[in-house]
Amino acid sequence: MNIKCKDRLLDISHPLVMGVVNLTPDSFFVESRYSHFESALSRIQDMISEGASIIDIGGMSSRPGASIISPKEELDRVLPVIRECRVQFPDIIISIDTVHSLVAEKCLKEGAHIVNDISAGVIDPRIIHVVKDYNAGYVLMHMQGNPGSMQKNPKYDNVLYEILHFFVTKIRSLNNFGIYDIIIDPGFGFGKNLNHNYTLLKNLEVFKITELPIMVGLSRKSMVYTLLQTTAENALNGTTACHMAALINGAKILRTHDVKEAKETIVVYKQLYENDIQK
Repeated sequence: MNIKCKDRLLDISHPLVMGVVNLTPDSFFVESRYSHFESALSRIQDMISEGASIIDIGGMSSRPGASIISPKEELDRVLPVIRECRVQFPDIIISIDTVHSLVAEKCLKEGAHIVNDISAGVIDPRIIHVVKDYNAGYVLMHMQGNPGSMQKNPKYDNVLYEILHFFVTKIRSLNNFGIYDIIIDPGFGFGKNLNHNYTLLKNLEVFKITELPIMVGLSRKSMVYTLLQTTAENALNGTTACHMAALINGAKILRTHDVKEAKETIVVYKQLYENDIQK
């Protein structure tokens, strides 16, 4: 299966890694914050050498309790890096993590290929028009509420059914609008408690009914470090365990801060599940 991302084809016949670059002062994982141009580009170079197929660049934190910042502030953070990334690493696929149509449009114009929208077009409905106009790839994520309120008291009658219904409804709407190159993301930690998150992880294959690639953002999240009674800084081992579970249950893209370790997890997964190891 391929996803068309402007002038690129993203081959997802095998699992891939999306490296996270947060150009923010307040992302939940301190070591993922890159406030300086040079440090961000250096990290991108490292991620590419470690095996990232996509670099996801964001200028606004979406941690629980975060506020939505202005498009201008976001653009001031991300545009210089995207422009230089396009020059230094012309073969890499760039994703812009934003809820603002203006940010998406300017970044796509400067070289981004994918729009990663945590709000599914709710915060700024025009973002869907931008995706269509640029023939960009689109990450459709589920979130209950908004970053400021999503973790206060998330409730579901049936978390699997409700999120699957959300995807089916949204995908139909996007298809009717002419958008087909979609990646779905269940939104771990976005309006879900610990049990919701692990129910989703255990039953991730349910979302394969959409016949679209599944992306997971599990990296160092509270569902990992809270369960293990540790911190985000010490949650790499737990993240790797969750990544393997996600791959076994159908994930095609691992969105992560730790590219090398995620890539190694994919190598082991492929040896176990995609190769004939009896040869």
